[in-house]
Order: sequence, then C-alpha cells, then structure tokens
Amino acid sequence: MKKILYSGVGLLLIAAAFLAFNVLSSQLPGNARLDLTEQKLYTLSAGTERILAGLEQPLDLYFFYSDQATRELAPLRNYARRVEEMLKAYERVANGKLRLHIVDPEPFSEDEDRAAEFGLQAVPLNQGDEQVYFGLAGRNAAGNTQAIPFFPLDQEEFLEYEISRLVQGLTHARLPVVGVLSGLQLNGGFDMLAGQPTAPWMVLEEIRQLFRIESLEPGVDQIPEEVSVLLLVHPKQLPEQTLYAIDQFVMRGGKLLAFVDPLSEIDSGMSLSGEMGAGRASDLEPLFKTWGVRLRPAEVLGDGVYAMAVSIGQGQRAVRHPTWLNLPPEALDQQDVTTAGLESLIVASAGILDPLEGASTRFVPLIQSSTHAMPLDAERVAAVDDDPQSLYADLQPTGERYTIAARVDGPARSAYPDGIEGRKDSIKSADNINLILVADSDLLSDRMWVRIQDFFGQRIPQPFADNASFAINALDNLAGSDALIEVRSRGRFSRPFEVVEALQREAEARFREKENVLQQRLEQTERQLAALQQGEEPGKALELNPEQQATVQQFLQEKLRIRKELREVRYQFNADIEALGRTLKFLNIALVPMLLTLGALAVWLWRRRRA
Repeated sequence: MKKILYSGVGLLLIAAAFLAFNVLSSQLPGNARLDLTEQKLYTLSAGTERILAGLEQPLDLYFFYSDQATRELAPLRNYARRVEEMLKAYERVANGKLRLHIVDPEPFSEDEDRAAEFGLQAVPLNQGDEQVYFGLAGRNAAGNTQAIPFFPLDQEEFLEYEISRLVQGLTHARLPVVGVLSGLQLNGGFDMLAGQPTAPWMVLEEIRQLFRIESLEPGVDQIPEEVSVLLLVHPKQLPEQTLYAIDQFVMRGGKLLAFVDPLSEIDSGMSLSGEMGAGRASDLEPLFKTWGVRLRPAEVLGDGVYAMAVSIGQGQRAVRHPTWLNLPPEALDQQDVTTAGLESLIVASAGILDPLEGASTRFVPLIQSSTHAMPLDAERVAAVDDDPQSLYADLQPTGERYTIAARVDGPARSAYPDGIEGRKDSIKSADNINLILVADSDLLSDRMWVRIQDFFGQRIPQPFADNASFAINALDNLAGSDALIEVRSRGRFSRPFEVVEALQREAEARFREKENVLQQRLEQTERQLAALQQGEEPGKALELNPEQQATVQQFLQEKLRIRKELREVRYQFNADIEALGRTLKFLNIALVPMLLTLGALAVWLWRRRRA
C-alpha cells in the first residue's frame, strides 16, 4: 500500500509540475528561447550574426519542403523542423532584412515550377511518382539567385554554414577571384624530357568553373586588390619581393591556400625557364616562421598503414610504397568543412607540418598520418624510385600522428616589419590571419586523383580520389568572409549515452575474453581428436577408450559452464543498462520539468515585481 501511495503521489506531483510549467511558460514572451545543448546548436553563431548585420539590401529565402508527402518519414520531418527553426532564427536576427517564405510544393503546381526554376532537386519518395522537395533558394534585390538543392540528412553539423554561405553569396554575387602563383606548369606547357606539350591540370579546370582565376608571375611584387584567395602551388625559390607581397597580402586580410613540398614527384628539377638544378623542394620558411608553422626540411612522411600499391614497371606486380599514401576518412578531420565527407585523398612524398612553440596562431590539423608512421630522409626516398619497398627497412614507427595539412588562424606579425628596399610602408601585424597549408603539391596533379577520357575533343574527368574536392572546398571556405570561416562547423549533433557505451564496451570485453578461452579449448580438443585418428583406416568409426571418453565429457561440461557464465554476464549487462535507463527516464520525465518549472516561476515573479 505504501508503494502504491508513494507512486500515486509521485505521479500527481509530476502532473502538477507539468501543468504549472505549461501555464507559466505561456506567460513568457513568444520569442523567448533557451538553448541547453552543449555546443549551442540552436543558437546562431557570432559569425552568422555579423553576416546578417552586414546585409544592405533585403533578401528573400524560400524554404521548399514537401510537408504532406513526408507524413510517414519521421527522421526527415524532425530535420525539416530543425531547418525551419534555424531559418526563423535567421529572420529574427536580420531585423527585417531577410524575409522567409515556407513553401509546400504540391505536384503540378506553380510552387513546384518555381522550385524547379530555382534549381532545386526533387527526390523520389518511392517507386511511384511521388517526389519530395527539401531545399532552400534565395533571391536578392538585383534578382540574383542561389540555392541549396537538397539538405542531406547526414550533414546536419554544417547546416548553419551552408545557409550562411548562401546568404553571403547573395550579398556578394560576383565570383571570387583566386590568384594563382605556381612553380609548376598548371596551365600546361612543354615537357622538356618528353619533348611534347602538356595539357592544363584538370584541378585548375575544376577551379575555373567556380572562381575567376588571376594568374600571377613568380616575380610579382604586389598581389592585386581584387584577389580574395591566393593559391600557391610548389612556390620554390621565390624572390624577396614576392615573399614580401605574399606577407603583406596576408597581413591586410587576404586568405591563403599553399601547397608546399619537400620532394615534388611531378617536378623535374628544372626552373620554369628550363634551367637544371632548381631542386624539387619548396617552402615559405621566412613566412612560416612568423605564422607559427614549420615544414620539416628534407623530410618525407612514411606510413606503413596508408601505403598504397603502385606499379613499378610493365609486367611486374604492384608493390606498396610507404611514401605514396591513400588516406581514408580516418586520416581527415571530419569536424572541418574542407575535409568532412571526403572518402579518399592520395599524396606522394608528402612533408610534415609542425606548430612552433609559443606561436600566437592556432594550428588545427586537417590531414594526418596513422600512428604507424615516421619521417624519412628526402634524398633516400628520391633514390629508390625502382624499389620503394626497400624503404620499409627504414620504417620504424614512432606511434605519433604527423600533420600533412593544417588550418592556421589567429593574430600574427609581419615577416618584414621594416619593409624591404624600396618598400617601407608595410603592415606590421594582423589581428587575425586565415591560412590552409598543405605539405604536398603532387596531390593536385592529374595522375594522383583523376583519369581523363577524350570524348570527341572534350576532356572528361573520371575522379578516383577526392583531391580536387579538397582543394575546391578549401578555396570555397577561404573565399568567404572571416565571419563565414568562423561558422564552418558547429560540431556533431549525435549525443551518445557515454555511460551506456562504457558499460557496453566493458561487457563486450568480458564476452571476448570468455569466447577466446572457449575457442582455445575447442582448438585444443580438435587437435587431440585429430591425433587419436592417426593410424585409423579411412571411413572407420573412431573408438575411444574410457579415459578418452571422460576427457571429452569433461570438455563438454566445461563448455556448458562457460556458456552459463556468458549468459550471466549478458544478464548483468542488460540489468545495468535497464537500471541506467530507469534513472534517465526519471530525470527526463520528472526532474527536468520540475527544474524548468522553477525557472519559469522565477521569471514570472521577476516580471510581476518589475510590473
């Protein structure tokens, strides 16, 4: 009776708390919100607020969502509600400069025609004719439009970034300008060794579709003002005036994507003028030093786990090359928009980037080796083109993960605070610089990521790695404002029950231990039985003496005992999980509403006192 009474009183208290919470919350302002998520996922970031504050002309956003067609798709509906809430937050913060229109495009309607006009993609719901729209389109005062054709459910962590990028793209409708400065023949040229012309690199053709390219000469002494991102590819032996121009470009807020290399496989060792002896390494050491970064000189990264198979000659079997690496998603930072979602990157004789101690900048690795890696001498690597497997004799893994590419940002000072001869009007420091540095230039070359098919005179790319996607993602991210770069990722939305997972891992470890014991005993018995069968005629039934029969019976009993222990471990594991689940239910159903009710009551009393 006491249990029933206590349970009844508890339910009444919970019901009363829930009712009080709803009554009091109805007295709060309609736009009051409380974001209790760890990373403030439902609160617009400061970067987005700066983008919206900079709107000069009003924008119209059209959220196309097939509400009626997705009645049975709970995950999609939940995400759609999340998108709608975020878009309404954009509308509130924009203070009238952004108008949101929510559209449910019915089949064969004018709304569906408008969605198609914006370039939105309709995804078939089933084998029938029913299709779902779940995208966003925007239009500025000049009539320019941009769109997110469809919101992928597995990219929710980049939702704010994608919306903010669309808003900023409508604010600045012109294509961003990428200044390209390279020590390699990206635009095509003439191969002195082969004696024939070469085609432009396919990665440059891909970039040209999304950006306006400004080619710069190696001796340039000033980066043009219209350049928003500077792309450096294997910048070797740059003169001082060019280094100074790069330094000042970064100091005045320009963004930089640099591909340096301790040993470029694609570089013939000639200068662009055809002179031999120019070397195959590139670095920006005077600038890196002030940016808080170091490229290890004359060292190449070797990795026994990510080593890829390469062909060393016609008719010979492929061998694994420890400095030619096929990097899986585990090697890429899945929290950064430039590398998240990429499946594979291929690098060749890549270098190693390190942050300098005491640097004022922040160093965030984007691409890293496995723990089965170590630095190798660049000259040693260059000398074993015909026998890359011999490098395994030098490979003694350190257990450390080495950085191949990194994002660098934060305050920095100029490498030339006093200027150079003839140029004394230098910017001495910057409050914030934005750089992405990559210790390999070969990953941009065609042979590392794409096969090109000639289709009636057209070059059709067939990528087998995501190298070009990485470069374009980096340029696209850097081409945005500092505010947009700040928004690039708000973190993962998965919030696992860490205690539950710890219990599960502990139980699984116990299961594996018991299973290993059982498996070892099984194998031992099988070996004993096989030994007993030696000398018997094929097909003749095995006869066991009483001692052997007792041994087998003892093993079977032992097996049953261990299986019982496994069941007990599983029972205890489930009991722990159920107990924890009951605790979480109590906290969610009873304690949290009570705390929220107290908070709402405090707000109500405060408003009454002010009134």
